[in-house]
Amino acid sequence: MKNRLRVLRAEREWSQADLADRLGVSRQTVNAIETGKYDPSLPLAFKIARVFEAPIEQIFDDEQETA
Repeated sequence: MKNRLRVLRAEREWSQADLADRLGVSRQTVNAIETGKYDPSLPLAFKIARVFEAPIEQIFDDEQETA
């Protein structure tokens, strides 16, 4: 799943550790989500959306194109 976490984080000048603190997860978790190695649970995705004050769809893309 693609995501805009790194871009949104950079716009706010937050480190991965800063975002991790806001989400209550480890910095390694933030890194794994940003690099696509881990897809967040639905509750974590909602928490991320709240932190960035954006709909989930603006942060995450399931990469499925419709024809």
